[in-house]
Amino acid sequence: FTVPAWVALPEGTPRGGLVVVQEIFGVNSHIRDVADRWAAKGYAVVAPAMFARVEPGGELGYTDADMKAGMELKSRAEALPGAGVLPDIQAAIDHAARLSGEQGGGKVGIFGFCWGGLLTWRAACELQGLSAAICYYGGGMTMGAEVDRQPRCPVMAHFGRRDHFIPVDSVEAFGRAHPE
Repeated sequence: FTVPAWVALPEGTPRGGLVVVQEIFGVNSHIRDVADRWAAKGYAVVAPAMFARVEPGGELGYTDADMKAGMELKSRAEALPGAGVLPDIQAAIDHAARLSGEQGGGKVGIFGFCWGGLLTWRAACELQGLSAAICYYGGGMTMGAEVDRQPRCPVMAHFGRRDHFIPVDSVEAFGRAHPE
């Protein structure tokens, strides 16, 4: 399987590599813009299409109908056998490392939003080749077995106190489980 991805390269030698993990809306114009902005700051950026195994070309907007469709695609992706989409993220990490090359030290960071925040957490705990990870409002990472995972690289997680999708008490419990 070849994972489609948006790749954004800097002018000149990359400072390092970044993997941007999408929300439930696919590698849409917002994710492409995020990747392009980081490339403009000097990074080789790879944004893999996490829905490619369940709906090639899946790209959504931000309407209520898109939210519903995105939740369905996320459910289908989460139901994939074995490691699910983690091999696709590993491929993106490896590609970003190659793109950043020796001048960028081959170092790769990863960040993701919402479902991408959860996948970023899983990647930080399960995959190879990451130097750092940042999870933005990682839906589901503060619950159940996700809390028991142990990261292999430094992780920074951001949550909102008024985010009605992620209960503050679960965020606080996650913080107690991972004071690092």
